[in-house]
Formats: sequence, C-alpha cells, structure tokens
Amino acid sequence: MSPVLVFWLALCLSGTWAVDRGNFKTCDQSAFCKRQRALKPGESPYRALLETLELTNTRLTLQLINDNNKVRLLLELYRLQGNITRVKINELKPLKPRYEVPDVLIREPPTEPLSLLSQDENGVVLSLGAESQRVIVSARPFRLDIMEGSDVVMSLNSRGLLTFEHLRMRKDTFSYKVTSTVASVWDNIKRVFSRRKTRLTQQTRLRYYTLKCTFFFSSSVVFQMFLLLFSLFACQTAKEEEEKVEDGMWEETFKSHSDSKPNGPSAVSLDFSLPGVEHVYGIPEHADNLRLKTTDNGDPYRLYNLDVFQYELYNPMALYGAVPVMLAHNTQRTTGIFWLNAAETWVDISSNTAGKTVFGKMLDYVQGSSETPQTDVRWISESGIIDVFIMLGPTPKDVFSQYASLTGTQSFPPLSSLGYHQCRWNYNDQEDVQAVDAGFDEHDIPYDFIWLDIEHTDGKRYFTWDPHKFATPKEMLQGLMDKRRKMVAIVDPHIKVDSNYKIHNEIRSRGFYVKNKDGGDYEGWCWPGSAGYPDFTREDMRAWWASMFAYDQYEGSMENLYTWNDMNEPSVFNGPEVTMHKDAMHGAWEHRDVHNLYGLYVQMATADGQLQRSGGTERPFVLTRAFFAGSQRYGAVWTGDNAAEWDHLKISIPMCLSLGLVGISFCGADVGGFFKSPSAELLVRWYQTGAYQPFFRAHAHLDTPRREPWLFGPENTALIREVVRQRYTLLPYWYQQFYQAHRTGQPVMRPLWVEYPQDPATFAVDDEFLIGRDLLVHPVTEEGARGVTAYLPGKDGVWFDVHTFQKHNGAQNLYIPVTMSSIPVFQRGGSIIPRKLRVRRSSSCMEDDPYTLYVALNLQRTAEGELYIDDGHTFNYEKKEFIHRRLSFANNILSSVNLAPDAQFTTRSWIERIIILGASKPSKVTVKTTDGQENPVEFDFDASMSVLTLRKPGVNAGADWTVTLQ
Repeated sequence: MSPVLVFWLALCLSGTWAVDRGNFKTCDQSAFCKRQRALKPGESPYRALLETLELTNTRLTLQLINDNNKVRLLLELYRLQGNITRVKINELKPLKPRYEVPDVLIREPPTEPLSLLSQDENGVVLSLGAESQRVIVSARPFRLDIMEGSDVVMSLNSRGLLTFEHLRMRKDTFSYKVTSTVASVWDNIKRVFSRRKTRLTQQTRLRYYTLKCTFFFSSSVVFQMFLLLFSLFACQTAKEEEEKVEDGMWEETFKSHSDSKPNGPSAVSLDFSLPGVEHVYGIPEHADNLRLKTTDNGDPYRLYNLDVFQYELYNPMALYGAVPVMLAHNTQRTTGIFWLNAAETWVDISSNTAGKTVFGKMLDYVQGSSETPQTDVRWISESGIIDVFIMLGPTPKDVFSQYASLTGTQSFPPLSSLGYHQCRWNYNDQEDVQAVDAGFDEHDIPYDFIWLDIEHTDGKRYFTWDPHKFATPKEMLQGLMDKRRKMVAIVDPHIKVDSNYKIHNEIRSRGFYVKNKDGGDYEGWCWPGSAGYPDFTREDMRAWWASMFAYDQYEGSMENLYTWNDMNEPSVFNGPEVTMHKDAMHGAWEHRDVHNLYGLYVQMATADGQLQRSGGTERPFVLTRAFFAGSQRYGAVWTGDNAAEWDHLKISIPMCLSLGLVGISFCGADVGGFFKSPSAELLVRWYQTGAYQPFFRAHAHLDTPRREPWLFGPENTALIREVVRQRYTLLPYWYQQFYQAHRTGQPVMRPLWVEYPQDPATFAVDDEFLIGRDLLVHPVTEEGARGVTAYLPGKDGVWFDVHTFQKHNGAQNLYIPVTMSSIPVFQRGGSIIPRKLRVRRSSSCMEDDPYTLYVALNLQRTAEGELYIDDGHTFNYEKKEFIHRRLSFANNILSSVNLAPDAQFTTRSWIERIIILGASKPSKVTVKTTDGQENPVEFDFDASMSVLTLRKPGVNAGADWTVTLQ
C-alpha cells in the first residue's frame, strides 16, 4: 500500500475528520453548470417548426430549431396512462447516439391517445383525455403549457432556458477548420450557381456544375483569388470559432484531476414554472429541510452520487444518492416532475414569494398588490437527453401511484429486517460477535441482525473471511440461526487488484472491469489499496456478480447471511471528488453519462444474487448507500456517514421523509451517529427516534468507544430496552405499512401534508411525521428538552397519546412536557392498529404470538384498520398465500372481514386483547364467530380515561368474527 494511501486512510480513521468542502465542486467549478447558469431568463432561441408536426395514436413529434445555430431537435410528447405526460427532446440528427437511461423504468410506459383540438400558425392545442386538461404547444418561441380549465398547471420553457448543447467536432483543431472552411466555400459556390439555374433539371444541373467548376478552377486568376479568399475566410472562421470556445467545454481540470471531453459540451437544460406553488419537495439526497429552499443566492441543489465524510447540514451539496424527482404542492393540487437523466445534475429553484414574511404577504393582500405565487425550477444535466415525466396528480397519493407505475414500488422486505440491527465498524472476531449476541439476551433487548464491516474479510477481499478472526463463519452463523437471528456482511464494489484473489482474476479475465479512457482497466484507491471497479452497467457482469452469492461460491455463507453494499457511488479515494473519473468508459458510454446509476446497478445485482441462491423463493435484504430512481425495488437505504451531534439527529427526519416521497420507504440513519461519540442523552434520544423510522440500525466508527445499548448505565439501558421493545410490539403495523407501500407506492414514513393536503400548517413541518396514516411521531431532538410542541392535524379529528391514552383535539399545536422516557407518539382517532405485546429475543420468535388490537374511536365513534399476515420471508404472498383482513368498528360492533377471499393462509396467532380508546362502558360484551357461537367477553373500563379493555376474546386472527358492545 502506498504511503499516500496510508496517510489518506489515517485521516479517514481519525475521529476529528470532517468534510473538506474543497474536495467537492461548486457550480462555478463545474464548467457546464457555470455555463448554463450564466444564461438568464429571456426569449428562447428555440422555435417549433409546426410544418413538421406528426400526430399518431400514441405520440406527437415536432421539430424544434435553434435560430442561433440552426441545430434541430426532435420533440416527442406522450400521454401516458394514469394522468402522466412524457416529454422527450433529443437532437434530430446527432453525430452519435446520446445516452438514454435504461433499466430504471419497469416497462415501456403504456400510452393513451392524444387528440388535436386546434392548430394555427402560432401553435397547437392537444387534449389530455380529461375534458378540461390540455397541452398548448406555442411555436415562437417554443413553449409548452399544461392547462386544467383556465388554469396553467405547469409551463415548460416559459423562461426561455431550454438548452441543448449538440454533439460536434472539436472546432479549434486545424483539420476541422480546413475541412469545414472548404465545405463552407464549396456550399457558397453551389449556392451561387443554383440561383442562376433554378429551372434546370437535376441531370442538366449536374452537367452545368461540372462545366462551371472546370472553368472556375482552370482560370489561374480566379483560382488565385479563390485561394486568397479561402485564406482570409479560414482565418476569420478560426477567430470566430476560438471566441466561442469557453473554458471547460473540451477539457476540464479540478484540483489535480483532468477530465478529457472527447464529445465536447453536451449539457441539457429545461425550466419549469409552477403557478400557485410555494412548496416543493424531493430531489434527495441532501442534508436539508423537507421543503426545498430557493437557490438564487447560492448553489443549486446538486445530484451527483459522492462519498462525503461527515457531511455538512442545511446546504445543497451532493451526497450519496440521487433521485431526480420533485413534488410540488398547494391546497388545490400535487404534481411531480421526474427528470430521467443519470449524469451530474443541478437543480435551481426560485420563487416570487421567497423571502417574504407572513406579514409581508398579508400586507400585499390588503393593498391589493399580491401576485400569484409561483415557483420556477430549472434542471441542468451534463449529458444525455431531456426525458421528463410530468405527473399531474392531482392528489399526493395519485402522484405516488404515478411514479410507482414508472419505476416500481418499494420491495417487500422480510419481516425480520424491520426489527433492530446492531452494527459497528467492526466486531473484532467470532468471539466478539458471540459476546455481543449474548449481551442482548442478558439485558433482555431484542434484535434481529448483527452486522460485520470490512474488517471481517481476508485483507479487504470481499466474499471472503479473515482466516484467523472468522475462521469458522458457518459455526458463527449457525449459532445465530439457533436463536432465529441473522447477520449482514459487507460486500463493496471495489475489488482488490491481487493475482491470488479469485474474484479479481475472474473479473479481469472476463473483461468486466470499467475501462479508463485509454482502454485499460480503470484502477483507483479504496479500502484494499489498488482496486478495480466492475462495470455493473453490463448485464453479463451483473449476472456473474449475482452468481457469486451462491452458497458454493461464497464460502462460509448460509441462508441467514445478508448483504450491505457500501462505497458504491462509486467511491475512489484518489479520484476527482472522491469518485470515478468522468472519462472512464462503460463500453461505448463515458462514466459521466451513467454515474448516478452505478449504485443502483450494484444493489440490483446483489439482490438478484440473494434471490438466485434460494431458487427464487426467499426475499432479499440488501442495504445500499448509493441510489437512484428505482432503487426502491432492491432494498433499503441509509443516510450515510452522519455524526453524533444533535443536528444530525434532527436532520435524519427530513432526509428520510424526502426519500419516502420519491418511492424509497426503507430508510434510516445510523443510530447514535457514525462519527464521534454521543452523550448518553443523545444516544437515548436517537434510539427513541430511530425506533420510529423504517430502517432501525445502530452503527459506529472504528475509532469510537464501544456503545452497545447496555454500556451507558442501568437507567439508560432500561430506556433503550423500552424503546426497542416498543418497536417490536409495533412490527405487525410496520409490516402492514410495507405491504401497502409495496402494493401502492405510498410512503411508509410520510410528511403530515400527504394526509392533510389542504392544511397549510402542515406544509413545512419536518420535525414530526406520520407512520402510515394512523401514527404521528414527534421525536425529542433538542438537548436538555423539557417539552416539545407537536402539531396535531385534522380540524374535526382527535388523537390519542399511545402511552397515556389521553385524548387531544386535532388542528392544534400541543405542548407536551417530556422526560428522558418520553417519546411523543399519537394514534389517530378513527384507526385500529394491531400490536404484539409479547416481545421475544427476535421477530421470528414472535411469529405465532397473539395480537392486541388498539381501537381509537373518532368523534363519530367509528374506527377502521387492517391486519396483514404471511410467512414473513418468502414470495409466497405472490401466490395468494396470506391473510388480509379489514377491521372496523361502528354502531358498537367490532368486526373482522376478509379482504382477500381468494387467498389461502393459516396462522396460529389469535386475538388476545382489544383496547378501545374513547369508549363508553358497556353492560355486556360478546364475541360471535363464523360457526354461530356467541360467547361473553371479560372486560375492564377505566372511566377516567374512557378506555375499555376486552380480555381474551379468543378468536383466530385469520377468521371472521364480530364483537358486540351492549
């Protein structure tokens, strides 16, 4: 290992390491971003050539021309099923194909007919199916407006910022200047003669050209004049072209790294205007608030997957993943923009109401000078084409469904992966793993997965085990399996260059490595030292990688071993911005074209490997750090290398909320913070927050003191034990939410405005959240807090504190006193939530345990919920092997009805207890089953809290039954 790499690794291992912003570009340091951002709103040079319009049953095509350079583009417009409009713009005749993103869409989106409503010399009007929805394409300048009635929903190129840098030959080379000048002069000669003989036939014209040209070049005087003109014209052309070439168009340098650009400038850009909109969300990953800020006075939001150590908060810097999806919301409508481009992308946001206070807006209104709020968004990508999907809602849930129809839904995870995960860089050896495992049992804290980081391998060679520290991995895994627990081991996509390493030799011999610009295998530095990077964009490479997870290939692996893909941005320690050079090659494509896809492909291949090893029966579990649109189909994501600081705890909430809005529900943050050492208070508060986030894992840096849950004194151990057990009691509800996310695309952890879209008070809330629609959580994220203020939405609703059963009205800011044991969580009145109160050492041990139903009545004294049960780990649910029941309470009758009568599954679990919140005391309670038997049910009633507890109704969780209060 080189001394430089040793020094770099030493810095990484230092507990004081923090992000060096100088390692990462600003917009001004990114040539294409600086070039595009220098263009100011104004009249667009692009014009629609209406005479080229073609309309078929499935699409409209129309040529656009840039009046400045005469380059033509091809516009394609599609109306897709589900109220989605697709707009594609590409060069009409590119010098070579431009990159179009594959493998992200789950299929070619089905279209619906477009119809022409009207056309004149100014543009065309098309129907989008619904009577009031239409698209107006204006010709000069080109502009596209989506209308609903008389309202503009969204406009494209209304600010004239459409840009499409066409592929071209490099114009500052002598050969190009001579070739282009000769061609230009010859074109002028032909043009002169063609004007004189416009009436000649084609054959006569050819003879005429030949005679004239022979005469022209045989006259020495004329020929000498031609040479003189040629020289003058060539010099002038060269001068003009040199003036047009800007820094960074054909080569770019950042720090010590040079980026050759053989294709030259190829950026694309388009602006979108959103009338009536003040709130936009999405485009993760950024360590920022849920509501996106305007970027007029700083950098745009950047989407470029990067390995950023201990990232800074509340800025638009790029992080580990990129999902180019933005949602816009107001009280009337929710819409979405999906910009399908995998190259480096910057997103500018501006608003005409930015900076105005509430008082200022009220003053505008009183004075009659208020303007319609509008948010303008501009997308800028380095290469590729413009391929954008406009999701027209109109509700938040419609947008989620529309996006899911394009890129798929969240994979349905194994139930055990929703439990608690214990991780550290690194557990030292098998004895250490065994001791930690025993510690959880000793302290009565449940967990499902223990994790191994890079040190478990033989010299950072993935798919191997350290022969001294992990000499008998199957014995270790069997010990966990005996307790119905599991393990995750890391498998990173950088491969140690070592001729004695089977994985490296296989990849090299098959030609599967990414290539450098000169055609050799691309190599960079990462944890093993010198490493190669498999080309996961290749289907055959992914298939081979998947085959390496077979039990006979991955020695020491068993069915309870799962996988963690880290460093898959990809991380290259000695690369530009700690990643791969953009001029590296993936077959015919540069890395700049595919960069943001790399992590998606790594996780895709790994999940496929887990699937194949079980013969397609077992659900995979794969955690990834890098991601893109569509990553939700392959597993979980976490927020990367955070720090043990209160602000990092706070930011975990909007970061996961943003991911949920763009389809990635299985999100969490390192509990306790990866870098630095948390205080006992911070650690407890982080457990209390993480237990109510979808992915629940504690993780810590190699340099930090050990922090297993029992190492902070008995009082804190008890607090952590309590919240982890709360997580396990709620596993039936979590599992049900993931089933719904898998079926519908709705986020599991969601912002309040998703369920209360007409309540402006919810639009910027990101310190609390909903799990599904029925649990509201407001974690305590302030040091030394003695109280928090939670907003309870719903004007005519009520909420019940899940710990005290106290009832609170909706549409209020509620101050809640807190102690160290407090986790403000509320159940929505009108809901029924199933729990399992018998907490055991792992989720699998609770499989057949009974349920307790929590019935929270609304003001109308009704409630409803669902119960979903399957085997928890296979794909048999796709074969209709599950139980799905509707639970409803009305008119003093609680009933369970089958929602899937064609499904077949049996469970040993039964209903042990029913707790009804907001109830009245009955005189008698009975339960009736399908066999007609009616039996009395014991009950207790707490009059002070209006809580009715029904004991042991004794009915099977998968059966039809009714409970009647008399």
